[in-house]
Amino acid sequence: MTRQGWSTEYIALALYPFGVGAAAVNVFFASLVLSWIDGPVASTAWSLGLGCLIGAPATWYFARHIRHLMDVADGREAS
Repeated sequence: MTRQGWSTEYIALALYPFGVGAAAVNVFFASLVLSWIDGPVASTAWSLGLGCLIGAPATWYFARHIRHLMDVADGREAS
């Protein structure tokens, strides 16, 4: 039987901008928390840059989870 729906790669590509945004916001807020102990506050560029790096593997694992849920919903894989 063939899989129905999007592949993991397509899901990851579609969700990557959201993963980057979420990671960038988390990096910025983490830098704000670290500023309480005299750490530097990340700029927008640094937050987005680190968000691009952190967002890639996070989005890939989330896309794999979504693909697994799609397979379970189709009855192709037991949970």
